[in-house]
Amino acid sequence: MKQIAFRGIIRPGLFLSVALAAVLAASPAMGFKPQKPIELVVMAGQGGGAGKMSRLFQSIIQKNKFSSQPFLPSYKPGGSGAEALRYLAGKSGDSHTVMMTLNSYFTTPLRQPELNVDIAQFTPVARMAIDTFVLWVNSSTNIMSIQDYAKAVKAKNGAWAMGGTGKAQEDELLTSMLRAQFDLKMTYTPFKGGGEVAKNLAGGHLDSTVNNPSEALQWSDAKKVRPLVAFTEKRLGVLPNVPTFKELGYSGMEYGMQRSFIGPPNMPKDAVAYYVGVFKKLHESKEWKEYTSKKAMFREFLTGDALQKYFLEEREKHRGMLKKIGEL
Repeated sequence: MKQIAFRGIIRPGLFLSVALAAVLAASPAMGFKPQKPIELVVMAGQGGGAGKMSRLFQSIIQKNKFSSQPFLPSYKPGGSGAEALRYLAGKSGDSHTVMMTLNSYFTTPLRQPELNVDIAQFTPVARMAIDTFVLWVNSSTNIMSIQDYAKAVKAKNGAWAMGGTGKAQEDELLTSMLRAQFDLKMTYTPFKGGGEVAKNLAGGHLDSTVNNPSEALQWSDAKKVRPLVAFTEKRLGVLPNVPTFKELGYSGMEYGMQRSFIGPPNMPKDAVAYYVGVFKKLHESKEWKEYTSKKAMFREFLTGDALQKYFLEEREKHRGMLKKIGEL
């Protein structure tokens, strides 16, 4: 009898351990939640479309409480985004850093192999939209069509001043497309951000730009700059009177810029799932829908393997574009 009674006794500490183990076994694993503010790396300056967008993302997330911790933008535009890429590459396994990408995500590692950065090493998180491009001139000119534009550029015999963001990035690639399509000679001047580019066109310091609408619409509304043609498949809702190159009969002139988020190499899967959830909510938010509509952007959400496949395909497309302009 004593032996049986002894076996029936359970010590309090042992009881708690067994009970806790049972609860943990029966419960799903706790998901990741950030324990400190998330660093939102931006591979561009504060004044352009990327800078404005990062602050918009920050405010929407905070206002709607999509995240338990705030996102704090960190601008690293150096070397056409090289600074940002190297920084993120050094954050392997980090769960509190994400980066907002531009198309320099493809071009900068190709142009600067010494960076030793392969975008396949980064963690795809979410694509939020495809941004658009438009050819702009100063409103004080008599240039009203692409034919007027080509004639005016040729009249300057190489002195035409085209401004854009960065070297061998989106704006210079579009400039090279214009050169090839219309046999033009232009001088390309790189700036740190699209906001600075648009401001210089409005001030008459540049002859033309290929700004995103989000960067130039304020100057267009003020009658300082004029949109001529869109580099899109269809006309933009906010610029209904502006034709596309395609409808004017010029093929191969469509180009867009992805606005996406990535994580550092080896980001833990539960952290990835958390950020995908945050950005999915952001993508469906009223504020983001209104912004993309107003700024002529196409909302196209993509994540996981499909997003990585898209990144790698775009890298190869940009490799070909860079070769054409002699940058590779």
